[in-house]
Amino acid sequence: MFNKLFLDHPASVDESYFEHMAFAFRFAATLALAAGAALVHAVVPCLFEKTASTIVRDLYQRTHNRGR
Repeated sequence: MFNKLFLDHPASVDESYFEHMAFAFRFAATLALAAGAALVHAVVPCLFEKTASTIVRDLYQRTHNRGR
């Protein structure tokens, strides 16, 4: 049960538990930045016009083939 909860998924993308944790934390922080840029853009449309979409595209490029 421990392996299923904590180790199987990180191993499926060739990472240790802590490597995967660090990747996920960085991913979440980057998403938070994208969300902040989108919120500012919602209020002042001339600011951060492409920031959120660029961040999301870059995150997708880094993750879409992981574990294959």
